[in-house]
Amino acid sequence: MSEPKTLTPDETYALDRAHVFHSWSAQAALKPMVVTKTSGSRLWDGDGNEYLDFTGQLVYTNVGHQHPRVVEAIKTQAETLCTIGPSNANDQRSQLAKMISDLLPDTLNKVFFTNGGTEANEHAVRMAREVTGRRKLLAAYRSYHGATAQSIHLTGEARRFANDKGASEVVHFFGPFLYRSEFWATSEDEECERALTHLEHTITSEGADAFAALILEPVIGSAGIIPPPPGYLEGVREICTKYGIIFIADEVMAGFGRTGAWFAHQHANVVPDLITFAKGVNSGYVPLGGVVLSDEIAHHFDERAYPGGLTYSGHPLACAAGVATIAAMQDEGIVENAARIGSDVLGPGLQALAEKHDAVGQARGVGVFWALELVEDAARTPAVERAAAVAAACKKNGLLVIAAANRLHVVPPCNVSDDDVRAALTILDEALSAS
Repeated sequence: MSEPKTLTPDETYALDRAHVFHSWSAQAALKPMVVTKTSGSRLWDGDGNEYLDFTGQLVYTNVGHQHPRVVEAIKTQAETLCTIGPSNANDQRSQLAKMISDLLPDTLNKVFFTNGGTEANEHAVRMAREVTGRRKLLAAYRSYHGATAQSIHLTGEARRFANDKGASEVVHFFGPFLYRSEFWATSEDEECERALTHLEHTITSEGADAFAALILEPVIGSAGIIPPPPGYLEGVREICTKYGIIFIADEVMAGFGRTGAWFAHQHANVVPDLITFAKGVNSGYVPLGGVVLSDEIAHHFDERAYPGGLTYSGHPLACAAGVATIAAMQDEGIVENAARIGSDVLGPGLQALAEKHDAVGQARGVGVFWALELVEDAARTPAVERAAAVAAACKKNGLLVIAAANRLHVVPPCNVSDDDVRAALTILDEALSAS
């Protein structure tokens, strides 16, 4: 039997192109970057180039790369109990469920673990349908909820189109987004009020007693990093309560410190019925997601079986990473750092770039969760090609950001330093000037 070998970057690239099938991509034109090392806010490619990683990869490295406490927790757990079936209790899963519950109001006490965010949303929807006996679902345009069968239909952006056959029982609605308002609003208050009126009209027009759940990202992620106006989440909560609709907060991307709070919905005065999570719960070091259930929903399954499960639900290695991640975030003030960076350094810096460069139509975000929207003209024509060019110029100068349509998503770790943010802002400024 041959032993595993350490590949050179060239060997890694060759085998990738020969054997790896990549997601969301036409395969022939791909040129993936070979990553050989990561640390904190930085990574290195196969040619030895160093980059500031302001992508969070897929917005999940909330405590940065290779955090020593999380790495050590995975090693220690691997030496003790690598895996065990989900019908058994294990100490890491038990601890992590308690730690997550402790971050939330005392009406949210049970956690169902999944392998990632899309499965969390699938199971949250299933729970809502089981509890209510209803079938229809509400989800927003400008949203992303995952790539499996139900979650891709919940998604409200273009990645849904090739997968949507029109039989998903999902009804989409427009959420508030004043910069590109669907409601002819002229202020955040108007946008909020009209968006809530539109939502309620959508519900009543479709039959209010048909809806099991409404799923919403408290801060929209992949579709634009769009924080809601004040009062919107409270209004959604009120409407859901009025019509007996279960409110699912999709915190997969925005949760665990990303917005400067443990969960993004905590910026508002709301308590969801179900909360889905993944990504930042353990900074993606081992795949993990889950659903937090309200006591009322959990009690529904006290005497009847929940019709769902996963082989790796609450995997010990993943949960050990989660326990260490939350502990590190608490001990090191990482959530507080994310809030401060957003309000004092990153946010003001991006706003200054928006004022300086005509191509930046808007800078928006919260915590370490920001986007620059690039436009061609005063009519706000999306500048898709320019966004790609600016991202490429940033990479050339040692900064990785996400180019998504006409936007640049700027999402450093929650424990990023002031100096690293200032360095990134300088690179962004130069790239915007040159592109």
